[in-house]
Amino acid sequence: MNLEIPKKFSPLINQAQQVAREVFRPISRKYDRAEHEYPKELDLFASIMDGMNDGAADGGTGAGKLARSESKGGGGNRNGTNMKTVLGLTELCWGDVGLALSIPRQGLGNSAIAAVANEEQLARLGNTWAAMAITEPGAGSDSAAIRTTATEDGDGYILNGEKIYVTAGERADAVVVWATLDRNKGRAAIKSFVVEKGTPGMTVERLEKKLGIRASDTAAIRFDNCRVPKENLLGDPDVSVEKGFAGAMQTFDNTRPVVAGMAIGVASAALQKTRELIALTGIDLGYHTQTWTQPAVTRELQLMEAELEAARLLTLRAAWMADNGLPNSKEASIAKAKAGRVGNMVTLRCVELCGSLGYGETELLEKWARDSKILDIFEGTQQIQLLIIARRLLGKSSAELK
Repeated sequence: MNLEIPKKFSPLINQAQQVAREVFRPISRKYDRAEHEYPKELDLFASIMDGMNDGAADGGTGAGKLARSESKGGGGNRNGTNMKTVLGLTELCWGDVGLALSIPRQGLGNSAIAAVANEEQLARLGNTWAAMAITEPGAGSDSAAIRTTATEDGDGYILNGEKIYVTAGERADAVVVWATLDRNKGRAAIKSFVVEKGTPGMTVERLEKKLGIRASDTAAIRFDNCRVPKENLLGDPDVSVEKGFAGAMQTFDNTRPVVAGMAIGVASAALQKTRELIALTGIDLGYHTQTWTQPAVTRELQLMEAELEAARLLTLRAAWMADNGLPNSKEASIAKAKAGRVGNMVTLRCVELCGSLGYGETELLEKWARDSKILDIFEGTQQIQLLIIARRLLGKSSAELK
């Protein structure tokens, strides 16, 4: 694996940096204060992205638009959509995490469609802005404990249940809903269904007020005898005890490196701004002296840079493995655990190092600290990532190691 960023991604990175700097940063505080107000400025940006992606062999560049790995791990070296998405989102989140999550037609549910949909579904739903609905009031970290049901009825399924913390749940054109076909068969019966906006029986109950990513709407949605056609069930409709719900869980192998990249982006923003503010005081922030002769703040900034670079390399590895058809469940969790923890640590410490400037609203440092916390929680909490890593390393099943 070459640790240098492939040259073919340079235009993407440059464009994402420009958007983060010229579009996201200027409106970041505005939509942090105006929670639940739709950022209209993103419509033009989304149209530009649609134009960039027309005819692209490996899909889109935004959050969740992840293609299936074309390679099967049988040789060669591919840097495809997973790497492209991670690199692009890292730069966009240097601008604003909430706005990056609000880009039309780039929802987290698109990753589920890309991961498990068949060819017909990809053609029909690939350009749909899809949110992801997994978490329930009684089922958070344990995705297998969900209670929302899908009952077969003629040429469709009837969904009943409640989902919470659905990112873009009100704005998206559709919601990918995880539901069980048979509660008695456990995780093997869990499938994902695409429910289009406006479907009778699907109701947005409320929008949550949040600590961070306030530009992104987070909805609670109820399904009351909500009917969806059979062709909107993603993947294999058969209940297989042997396979469990591996197809649905494959979504996380794609999205966890993306969330790790988002954490790296916002932490990089905080670290860069902190260096700029501290440099104004005349403190030497260079790398030419030994750590024991440096000012304490210089040494601390360099240690945070090292932690952030380690997280970045782990994230690139997980994305590269996905692009090359290599099983990356462990590596995706390692990247997510490392980047989520480091991102939150860096942003909080930057607030502390900058004192009143870090805590006040004249700079975005306090906002970045608030935004970073969710990146250590959603797509699987820090604790769940460590549990998954332990299972993979020890060769234990979820039943053997809880």
